[in-house]
Amino acid sequence: MSCLSPSQLQKFQEDGFLVLEGFFSADECAVMQQRIGKLVADMDVPVHCRIEFSTREEGQLRTKGQGDKDYFLSSGDKIRYFFEKDVFDEKGNFLVPPEKSINKIGHALHAYDPVFRSVTHSPKVQQPHFGGEVDPHQDSTFLHTEPLGRLLGLWIALENATLENGCLWFIPGSHTGGVSRRLVRTSDGSKPDVTFLGSEPVRDASLFVPTPARRGDLILIHGEVVHKSEKNLSDRSRHAYTFHFMESLGTVWSPENWLQPSAELPFPPLYT
Repeated sequence: MSCLSPSQLQKFQEDGFLVLEGFFSADECAVMQQRIGKLVADMDVPVHCRIEFSTREEGQLRTKGQGDKDYFLSSGDKIRYFFEKDVFDEKGNFLVPPEKSINKIGHALHAYDPVFRSVTHSPKVQQPHFGGEVDPHQDSTFLHTEPLGRLLGLWIALENATLENGCLWFIPGSHTGGVSRRLVRTSDGSKPDVTFLGSEPVRDASLFVPTPARRGDLILIHGEVVHKSEKNLSDRSRHAYTFHFMESLGTVWSPENWLQPSAELPFPPLYT
């Protein structure tokens, strides 16, 4: 990424997020969308692994049929599929077209898919100068570091994100108050599991600022800034590609995080 201007850097430091307009071209976005379409068309997810993903504490991982949280917990070095709420019947069969059922695809597109690997490691996003409805949350709840302040999310709008189809909303300046809860790995003695420590406080809705983005815009997201998106009430999709960077020097990735590097896929360096 070309260096941020002093005014852009100041705004990011003050607000905890920043929109970089037109960062990717329409053609680059189209290539990513076409690749996602091919991945979804070819996906084959066993019924017992059809997981509905949520940031809510009571519904973090909802499964149909037998259910298998390991499908999520072992997805850090694989390309796997997670679904919106209420897209399956009681037997795990799709109630909507599969292409309209996806909440997210994760968590190793950046490593194993050539299109997304190219975007993730593009010279455009290298930055040496600073390190359905989604409920209000902080990314560092799920991806915790010591010290805090070392996590940066990149959110790329592959389509226009508007008030009607579920753009992001932020509480400016909320990245300075620490992390209110954490999702951590646990074990019941036989299989790994996850649980929340702490709780998400009730947020004053008036503090949230909508942040529409046009196709190709890039939003930088501080790991502790509070953000959300509203339910898509339109007939238009709102596809995005998002990934995270961590400043590795002097930083400890929590061994309690649900996402852990593996022997097959250590966290790749941005600079090679």
